[in-house]
Amino acid sequence: MEAQRGRASRLSWTALAVLISAAPCLAQPSPGAAGLHPDVTFSEYPPEAAGAEIVHRLLTPLAAAAVERSLQSSHEELRAASIDLASERFTVFVPAHEPQAGYALLVFIPPWPEAKLPPGWQEALERYGTIFVSAARSGNEANDLARRAPLALVAVASLRHQYRIDPARVYVGGFSGGGRVALRLALAYPDVFHGALLNAGSDPIDAGPPSPPPPALLHEFQGSRIVYVTGEEDTPHLRMDADSQESLRRFCQFDYHAEVTPKVAHAVAGAAAFAGALHELGTPTAAQAKLEGCNAALEKKVAAELERVSALIAGGRRAQAQETLLGLDRQLGGLAAPRSVELENELGGQLPASR
Repeated sequence: MEAQRGRASRLSWTALAVLISAAPCLAQPSPGAAGLHPDVTFSEYPPEAAGAEIVHRLLTPLAAAAVERSLQSSHEELRAASIDLASERFTVFVPAHEPQAGYALLVFIPPWPEAKLPPGWQEALERYGTIFVSAARSGNEANDLARRAPLALVAVASLRHQYRIDPARVYVGGFSGGGRVALRLALAYPDVFHGALLNAGSDPIDAGPPSPPPPALLHEFQGSRIVYVTGEEDTPHLRMDADSQESLRRFCQFDYHAEVTPKVAHAVAGAAAFAGALHELGTPTAAQAKLEGCNAALEKKVAAELERVSALIAGGRRAQAQETLLGLDRQLGGLAAPRSVELENELGGQLPASR
């Protein structure tokens, strides 16, 4: 399953080519009733899901620059929408009672192609006043840029127009490969998602992908709540969680919680584990005291790494400069821009895209 998801996640020019034109429409006019609703359609295509925004949010700066060069050379452009919403279906669960501050919202990205509510989750969603939404054909076989990301963003925009949703409690989550995509979205869109539920699926946030966003977005991400839930017997994904959490600390994200479910292998969270995860998502921890010093040290590190590339160029060691710059693009992402793009231009502007 993870290998399949890995193939689907790789950037391909074919996937970018299907970012086709589709005119944004108005959202559905009235909220649905409480309960479980399969085969829901949406019609709100928000600007944050537009092709150009997806590329600049989810790719590294040098990869995004490579996309722009390719489009310019072929006299093409990224269009507004990669999916035809009239043909897309979502499953939505709405609790019976609306919380005083508005509903929470959990956008769930599955590894499977069906849009379904995992068994045993309904009671916790009711208890914590959380709307659940999941898109069909958004599993590991789907491309992250062309389908999984825009479908998740469409769900948020559409449900915000239909229900009163607390913006501080908009979360993205997923199981297995879907959890890895959820982390990527939480990192790239912390102005949309303020927490992530990673159920037996995660990555380091400097794995390229994912890669850190520009400083303003990273600072927002540092205020997000990240919750890991993985089975005790799921050893490979526990190791992935440990690597992911270590990377969070490297980038000054200290507001996370890890829960290990006893006697469980690689399986979607059960009722009790999911209820605990929802509770933790709504229980942020104060880490402000650590942030200032950590961010200052991170800023110095980024500046030093960029200066190292500049010195290699000045010394005529262009091949080493190229290799070092590509590594920085993967590991530092938007933190190294726009200087990383300027250095690429000094090297000829034709480095292979860092994905």
